[in-house]
Amino acid sequence: MGPRPRGGKAKRGMSSAEALAVPADTAAATVIPLARAYPDVLALGAFLKNTVCVIRGDRAYVSATLGDLDSPAAIGTFEANVDALLSETGAAPRRVAHDLHPEFHSTRFAETLGFPTLPVQHHHAHAAALMAEHRLEEPVLALTLDGFGLGPGNQAWGGELLLADGAGYRRLGRLAHLPQPGGDAAAREPWRMAAAALHVLGRGEEISERFSKQPHAAMLAAILARGVRSPETSSCGRLFDAAAGLLGLRPVAEFEGQAPMELETLADAPEVTEGGWQIDTAGVLDTKPLLARLTEMDPVAGANLFHGTLAAALVDWARRAADASGIGKVVLGGGCFFNAVLSRELARGLAGAGLTAYFPDALSAGDPAISVGQALVAARTVEQEG
Repeated sequence: MGPRPRGGKAKRGMSSAEALAVPADTAAATVIPLARAYPDVLALGAFLKNTVCVIRGDRAYVSATLGDLDSPAAIGTFEANVDALLSETGAAPRRVAHDLHPEFHSTRFAETLGFPTLPVQHHHAHAAALMAEHRLEEPVLALTLDGFGLGPGNQAWGGELLLADGAGYRRLGRLAHLPQPGGDAAAREPWRMAAAALHVLGRGEEISERFSKQPHAAMLAAILARGVRSPETSSCGRLFDAAAGLLGLRPVAEFEGQAPMELETLADAPEVTEGGWQIDTAGVLDTKPLLARLTEMDPVAGANLFHGTLAAALVDWARRAADASGIGKVVLGGGCFFNAVLSRELARGLAGAGLTAYFPDALSAGDPAISVGQALVAARTVEQEG
């Protein structure tokens, strides 16, 4: 996706990593130097692009990416890597951290290991991974933008502004909800998210005509109008899908994220539309004015307006939170930060606002970093409990 942003006040973490030898049937681990020594913990990572992590002393040992935990083979590899990391590091975990989702194999597996367990919310883990990589011990603001992570009330999160403080976090804001008509199908059919955008704009009657080539367009309009089979999400990934769908890009994708990737390639000169967003007193960032503009634009102009305006809105969001909290450090994690255009515009904007931005370097922006964040949260929790 291109290089990560440099310059301004955007700071980078340690890029050096050591290799940890593990048995032949498991993947070599990367070692991330930490700010100091922590209690021994184990973390079992995300469902997609899974990694596992052990913290022992002042090092985090994180496996290579093991794949998605959706097959017996992947689950076997995952369990072998857990055994290998524990054996090779000699760690005696005081907590086993896992995702908040109760149905993931990693959650069920955690309960079989005989150690106290700790569920960690997905976006909190993204923030904590950056805190680990950049050796940040003090509270930070976090922009965590991706496709999906389960919230504490079973909500679909994915566009979050957090205040992260080691073992804990506070949700300061979220992106305005969009319905996901058809649920998970919307992640592979961006036209559905575009239809959802039209619905929230009060223009649902346009759905069947604008998407007449899609066999279920008329039915989808009716589903949205009735509010059924359309769970709400704050996901930034789904917001990208909505923008791509409104601009006529890839109405049905071959894989999740394809339409946003194509949208990124068109953005060669990002610009900002005046009044393109609103932030309410509850910290909800609403981009409906921007989405309305996209309905009238060609793909290139729309891609530029979307990237530039979204970045400016996120900077405004973070600046307001910094003013209210007195915190000037912002960590940025989640799969949306594979987007080099968005990352670059945010780095410039945050630096211009006098904030210090921390992007992933040694770790992935996406879900392979989750286990490291889970591990740091677990270690700080053990310390807090004494």
